[in-house]
Amino acid sequence: MNRTSRPEPLTVDRIDSPIGAILVVHDGQGQLRALDFEDHAPRMRQLLRLYHGAEGIGHTLRDGPAPHATRHALERYFAGDLTAVDGLGIMTGGTEFQRAVWAALRRIRPGTTTTYGALARQVGRPRAMRAVGAANGANPISIVLPCHRVIGADASLTGYGGGLDRKRWLLTHEGAMAGAGSVADRAGQAAARAAAPVMRDNA
Repeated sequence: MNRTSRPEPLTVDRIDSPIGAILVVHDGQGQLRALDFEDHAPRMRQLLRLYHGAEGIGHTLRDGPAPHATRHALERYFAGDLTAVDGLGIMTGGTEFQRAVWAALRRIRPGTTTTYGALARQVGRPRAMRAVGAANGANPISIVLPCHRVIGADASLTGYGGGLDRKRWLLTHEGAMAGAGSVADRAGQAAARAAAPVMRDNA
């Protein structure tokens, strides 16, 4: 970093959602730099440091209103317009490989899932499943870069930075839950839906 350059000013805002408050970080051009759940704020700040430099040196972070486009897109997404976030402008940082993985994530359509192996093949590194998994886990912009749509080769949910309950909720919301999770997961979901048909709204 040039010694004469100044930290890049970023703003953070809080947006409510059915699965917990979400933090969104934008730059001065209105591009989304980070999206994470409020209870995972330390992880969000860690990724900002990793991709945009230490706070106070590479960037500054202060409270500020999110662009209307971001707020409106997330509201529409949670209301059922599953492609509403597709047009949001983003700036991720990261390595060339990470950016390739994250670009591939954005091509996974709502209501579908893929595996780490399939994602590795898409980015031209068919043996790099672990590296793909690491890039997936270091995704700084959840939901918009839908890492929740990546599942295990055995259809298990595997990990998710926001927690497996949220991953399960998101896949159910998108209509992909029938194809995600283990047999036990799917049976549990079916039983829960039968017992409480409005569970999604209360999640």
